[in-house]
Amino acid sequence: MSNRTLTKSPIAALFLTLGLVGCGGGDVKTNSDFDAVDTTAPVDDWQLVWSDEFSGSSIDENKWNFEVNCAGGGNQEQQCYTDSSDNAFVSDGSLKIVALPAEEGAEKPYTSARLNTKYKGDFKYGRIEVRAKMPFGQGTWPAVWMMPTDEVYGGWPKSGEIDIVEAVNLKAADAEGNPESHVYGTLHYGRDAPQNSSSGKAYKLPDGANPADDFHTYTIEWQEGEMRWYVDGYLYQTQQQSRVRYNSKGEAVGLRHRGWFAEFYNQATGELETVYDAAPFDERFHLLLNLAVGGTWPENVNELGIDAEAFANGQTFEIDYVRVYECAADPITGKGCETIRAGYLDEDTLVEGEAPIPSPPSDGVARNLTIFDGTPNPNWPAWDCCGGSTPELVDDAEKGPSYRFTVGATPTVNGFVSRSAFITDPNGQPSPFDASPILETGSVSFDLKVVSQPAAATTWLFKVESNEGSTFAELPISSSEEGVAPVAGEWQTVTFPLQVLSDAGLDVSAIDVIMVFPAWGTGEGAEYLLNNVEIAAPEGPSPELVLFGDEANPDWPLWDCCGGTTPEVVTDEERGQVAEFSIGATPTVMGFKPADGSGIQFDASALLIEGVVQFDMKVVNPPASADAVWKFKIESDGASTAVEVDLATGNAGNAPITGEWQTYTFSLQELSDLGLDVSAIDVIMIFPAWGTGDGAVYRVDEARIYNPSAGNDGLTIFENNIASGWSLWDCCAGTTPTIVSADAPYGSVAQFEIPGWPETVLGFLADEGVSYDASPLVANGAISFDMRIVNQPSAGPTDWFFKVESTGAATAVELPLSAGNYDTAPVAGEWARYNFPLQELFDAGLDISDINVIMVFPAWGTGQGVVYQIDNVQIANF
Repeated sequence: MSNRTLTKSPIAALFLTLGLVGCGGGDVKTNSDFDAVDTTAPVDDWQLVWSDEFSGSSIDENKWNFEVNCAGGGNQEQQCYTDSSDNAFVSDGSLKIVALPAEEGAEKPYTSARLNTKYKGDFKYGRIEVRAKMPFGQGTWPAVWMMPTDEVYGGWPKSGEIDIVEAVNLKAADAEGNPESHVYGTLHYGRDAPQNSSSGKAYKLPDGANPADDFHTYTIEWQEGEMRWYVDGYLYQTQQQSRVRYNSKGEAVGLRHRGWFAEFYNQATGELETVYDAAPFDERFHLLLNLAVGGTWPENVNELGIDAEAFANGQTFEIDYVRVYECAADPITGKGCETIRAGYLDEDTLVEGEAPIPSPPSDGVARNLTIFDGTPNPNWPAWDCCGGSTPELVDDAEKGPSYRFTVGATPTVNGFVSRSAFITDPNGQPSPFDASPILETGSVSFDLKVVSQPAAATTWLFKVESNEGSTFAELPISSSEEGVAPVAGEWQTVTFPLQVLSDAGLDVSAIDVIMVFPAWGTGEGAEYLLNNVEIAAPEGPSPELVLFGDEANPDWPLWDCCGGTTPEVVTDEERGQVAEFSIGATPTVMGFKPADGSGIQFDASALLIEGVVQFDMKVVNPPASADAVWKFKIESDGASTAVEVDLATGNAGNAPITGEWQTYTFSLQELSDLGLDVSAIDVIMIFPAWGTGDGAVYRVDEARIYNPSAGNDGLTIFENNIASGWSLWDCCAGTTPTIVSADAPYGSVAQFEIPGWPETVLGFLADEGVSYDASPLVANGAISFDMRIVNQPSAGPTDWFFKVESTGAATAVELPLSAGNYDTAPVAGEWARYNFPLQELFDAGLDISDINVIMVFPAWGTGQGVVYQIDNVQIANF
């Protein structure tokens, strides 16, 4: 998807307006003053409810329990926890937890202590503050944390874990040779291990300070739906519950914020549920203090293993105090006492969690997906799961640009993936594909060429997953429709019907991985190419409703709701037969409506993504009222849903002009987002606002609901060669742009140079009398191309521009080239893709029905010495 840097569409602006109204409007204000908050101390409403200052001579067993075991904490730790005073004691106003070498022959090589407050100090929401000095050395692992007291949602991690602070291997050398100094705050939650989830953040003290050198205060503030972590009063991390996005029908369609989640069996239904609210962090938890030795984390980072010398005389985790506060403003939710600062919800502080993104409900729209056909899809990058290779584009003699995959000694699977963790292209975004509308007729297909078979005997497999691996289907390639195993040196087409994959266990509504690979562990030495990877079904005709074309539609007659007139078909001097509406003194609305009781409705569901309601209108006589605002309204299913907007929003914000025909276009997707059920449309209305229309006479023509891009594949102006009717062009410097050979996968490209005269622009020019009408593609189309700079101008880097004109420069739009690539300026020697949406070019004033010139050039007068190349120039849907 391209970077949309131009003006918002008028309907998008209307959405924003409606959203503000929906939030209450009026004089509602936010009066937060973050500068007035002292984040180094809790706000006044925090009331101390539990504490241990360790001021006595022994550990208070009314507050603390000793855990005695050698279980290794579930992390292969190398200590036994004891209740010995050698391992935990109070002295000089602090608690000391000491890790020591164990006696010879002991079950574990070290002893230490772990204390908890279960049933003696159990808390739900609050501010927990611990002042402590950390131990140091390779293998140390101190922690202050919380565990659920009642495990309402199930065993670990389903009921959650809150790590207030932990550290490993302090002062041991890190990867750069510097002393380790990080502390960590983490949440654990989600599914049973090993599919458990966690999210958190590391923090380093300012000025190179080390947590093992002195006491520091570690704090969390925990309220319903949010947790915040602090070190010495500085808020360094925020985590929140997930926030679900819903459509107008109340169905989950995604996440507005990806945070934590819970998964458990609903006791009433017996169904496994994923919950996106405050759970599991909405129950009581208790505190734990411990010092572990070794384990899977510390032993595998820094200097590795355990440094026995660091523990020879013991390592001490020293805690000055533990304090728990309750929010007096609202003890039930813990809200209202936030110790926050400006920016605490910015991306550098707010941590993204690992909640599974809910699969959007199927919109019922049958569409196809091209994953790779020679041009990489940024939403579906090529991928090596586990082998460490990088799939690369190579130029195959038969198929052209193809992806090359290899398998080395490390077992792996390869293919294409659409998950956020693997998308690196700034133009890409996770795009799980809903294939359910084409389940009966669709298939997953690809072309495969095995360049070299694995050294060992193997079975070639195809695997497809959905919803981040929650369902999948894995089948031998030989079980495809073609029924053959891969043969080295030959391109073979492989097809798997979606119904077969569904029967094998795949949920086809959220496909996000396609894999082709030799069976796990048998693929070493394999090299293979993939091309033409798609999920598709044969395309049927696009539905269309013509309300008024050359004549009236008898099923959708002209209609006056309430004014008692009879709209009629008249002859317009420009258009011929058109519909004419007249309004008198009686307030009314007018348009097109099937007869009452006919049951006629139009199901536009299949048009939802690219479809529009479109019509031409001319005001013959304006209303007498100067306050009249023209409206467009559409209803469905007996007015059970309806949307009314200003008519001008369908014409880039332009109000009707008396005596002029104008085209009005309303996106079905945007109407649906506003609440319209597009599956049962039964009234279309065009009218001056109620009670303001007296005297209005207006005409309507070419009124229809349809997909303007159906059957229109766009125009490729340059791909290896220039399209017929177009030429490479130098406006003013007298050069002749050429076609040259570039590296794979670009092949032949257009090359432009400015050796001398710098006052020029260059690009692609249509022949006399030739232009391209891109208006059917306006909803989802773009002008796109690939470009790289071979030589910078002799005076050095300059600004670059993109410009497009209609015939005779009657209309034109000029933009910085970077606007087509997320505001990224071109980098010499690197190819980049640029996309300029047609809707935004139209909004900026371009007549997209008459595109005649496309230009890409350095700023006027600054280009002397420049050489650059352009390829894959298209006007098409994107």
